[in-house]
Amino acid sequence: MDLGTLIGIASGFILIAIGILSNGSILTFLDPASMMIVMGGTIAATFVAYPLPKVLESGKIVKKAFQTRKGQSSDIIQSIIDLANKARKEGLLALEELANEMEDEFMKKGIVLIVDGTDPELVRNLLETELSFIEERHKVGQGLFETMGSFAPAFGMVGTLIGLINMLRKLDDPSTIGPAMAVALITTFYGSLLANLIFLPIANKLKVKSRDELLEKEIIVEGLLSIQAGENPRIIEEKLKAFLSPAMRKSPEGRVEENA
Repeated sequence: MDLGTLIGIASGFILIAIGILSNGSILTFLDPASMMIVMGGTIAATFVAYPLPKVLESGKIVKKAFQTRKGQSSDIIQSIIDLANKARKEGLLALEELANEMEDEFMKKGIVLIVDGTDPELVRNLLETELSFIEERHKVGQGLFETMGSFAPAFGMVGTLIGLINMLRKLDDPSTIGPAMAVALITTFYGSLLANLIFLPIANKLKVKSRDELLEKEIIVEGLLSIQAGENPRIIEEKLKAFLSPAMRKSPEGRVEENA
């Protein structure tokens, strides 16, 4: 569970609620019709903007914003160093058994390719092509929430216009102007809240997680090609550390073995 996402959304709603309660009542901000206009309009417009299967997948996509990735760049580097040590001692064919035990399908595919003696340039092209399509799939999920983030305030404004029209029809009764104006503005509040506390932050969190995943896979590509080229495991380790920020460049647990 990614506590940052959960804490951010929960604390946002709590702080807004405290702000409302300090000068008024939560009930003032609860209006089913306004909720229906903003949420219903946003969802309907998203169905128009995206194919039905993509919208239905949004539930699976949003889960990723609340999940912590299993892989860590340092762990992946250590796995590659372990593979390099084994390949150096027993040969590339010895990696096939390890590949069958791996959960990471991307790394498994790369190992199989180098074990089969595939040309290094072809290995790079195949893995980078897969990386490109992974990135495109991620962009669809990010774009979906960015789209919802743009629709929500727009439908908040639509609800406000509806409320203003209804208010103008009753100008002959001044006592109704204040409450009617408040209801008209609630939809703008809902639209802004959903866009800026849920949809757009989730889209950004998905971008961050996508960059992390792509970085890990780029490390795998470079590491496997280095193993195929027969490079020294210690050199491979230093090369792969270049992908990490200075704060993350501490040696992974279990330093590379000394080569016999």
